[in-house]
Amino acid sequence: MRDLRIIFMGTPDFAVETLKTIIENNYNVVGVITAPDRPAGRGRKLKASAVKEYALSKNLNILQPTNLKDDSFISELKALRPNLNIVVAFRMLPKIVWDMPEYGTFNLHASLLPDYRGAAPINWAVINGEQKTGITTFFIDEKIDTGHIIYQKEVAIKSDDTAGTLHDRLMIDGAKLVIDTIKAIENDTIKVEPQPKDTAFKTAYKLNRDNTKINWNEDIETINNLIRGLSPYPAAWCRLYNKGNSENIKILNALPLKEAHNHEIGKVITEDSTIKVAVNSGYILVDKLQLPGKKAMEAKALLNGYDFYRDAKMS
Repeated sequence: MRDLRIIFMGTPDFAVETLKTIIENNYNVVGVITAPDRPAGRGRKLKASAVKEYALSKNLNILQPTNLKDDSFISELKALRPNLNIVVAFRMLPKIVWDMPEYGTFNLHASLLPDYRGAAPINWAVINGEQKTGITTFFIDEKIDTGHIIYQKEVAIKSDDTAGTLHDRLMIDGAKLVIDTIKAIENDTIKVEPQPKDTAFKTAYKLNRDNTKINWNEDIETINNLIRGLSPYPAAWCRLYNKGNSENIKILNALPLKEAHNHEIGKVITEDSTIKVAVNSGYILVDKLQLPGKKAMEAKALLNGYDFYRDAKMS
């Protein structure tokens, strides 16, 4: 059995569960690499990443390089004598880092590769109305998410899943798959499979202002999937026109209501403490939304202090 000296690389909450599971399984983590502290909140005080906060609680050795090719960082990394790197929700690594350990560098990715390579695989699986996704461990190579596959696990997407609920399930299953992968490397029983190269695959594009905006002229399921796939973060958005004012709002939770109507697309209807937006073949019932500079609120609570006028419309 191999004696592993692990470097763990990750930043957000999704990565914490894996690091926590590795520690609980008594593996030797000789270093944790995470993003530098960043200003956050109104006071712009420096905030540590979720991975750093957990690593501090376990007295793990923490490195926070700004440049992964920096000579001093590379020297510090080599001094730890790692023989396995594990990457979960981190940035692209230079070859000098991923090629350093004897047993390689493997990554946990939240999709069934080769589908949904890229920055936002969980979001796009929901946005595209998929009924399943999954998790993959694979060895890193020169390109993004293209390396040889080690293990995969399929995960069903429920009709009421949001990116947030799916994220949490994949986070738990992903941590378990990482442990399975470590055990195979530890026991030298690892088997890999190259990813196919000659087929068109779905891509997990980086989320931006354009691809997170609601088009109310789309069909009702497409709109609903976009809202689900961007909830709770970064949230689908649109323009609200109300009493001569126009502002950007975020819609965090909604339900599709299929029924005939004669309303203009985008018209806002409020009744019985609900907010509905007219779309093709029905309405989007808005459960939770956020006005500029305000906290996200349930529709019923918002209507207690905010009026939608007859001309109210979303676009």
